[in-house]
Amino acid sequence: MSRLPQGSVIRPLASRLRRLPPSCGPVRLVGVDGHAGSGKSTFAGRLARELGGAPVLHLDDLATHDELFEWTGRLLTQVVAPLRRGETAHYAPYDWRARGFAPPRALPPAPVVLVEGVGAGRRALRPQLAHLLWMDLPAEESWARGRTRDGEEQREFWDGWVRAERRHFAEDPSRPFADLLVRQSTDGYEVLPGPVTTVGPDRQVTQGDGPSAVW
Repeated sequence: MSRLPQGSVIRPLASRLRRLPPSCGPVRLVGVDGHAGSGKSTFAGRLARELGGAPVLHLDDLATHDELFEWTGRLLTQVVAPLRRGETAHYAPYDWRARGFAPPRALPPAPVVLVEGVGAGRRALRPQLAHLLWMDLPAEESWARGRTRDGEEQREFWDGWVRAERRHFAEDPSRPFADLLVRQSTDGYEVLPGPVTTVGPDRQVTQGDGPSAVW
């Protein structure tokens, strides 16, 4: 697929997501995964606007200093379970400065709900996802962008984060199961079929989060 201005890509993508069958009760839960610094939040925000203001769950709100990736239980109980019942979910976002949880925040069972963050495609959540998007930027480049964005004062945090993210994706990779790959350029985005749509049902998916063998 050729590279197109962001609106030319996001508009048909939003239309495609709306047509998917519900995956979590009445909700089409869509994951936006990728390495830290890969542009997930920006892309998810633009996609949410094209979806008419779709709710976005930022997984940074579930992670904590002590649980960078061990938040699956809270995600399933506070968010997934009520959405499956067609009810409004309520989750307590983590305040990274105060190092504590803020008052609960509502997440309604909209037709499409985006789940954005590192680990959005983890195996515990995949059965509830209608689609998984992977921001296709290599790990080292993503982390360099993130470090530049957050500045020198966050160096120690980033050192710990990179180690934790490496462990997470080694044990629970997301990219091999992505329905679509999203690549950013200076003039927009490119959306390509993901590994899960290009590997046949008789072939075992073995590649990690590096470049896919099918491209």
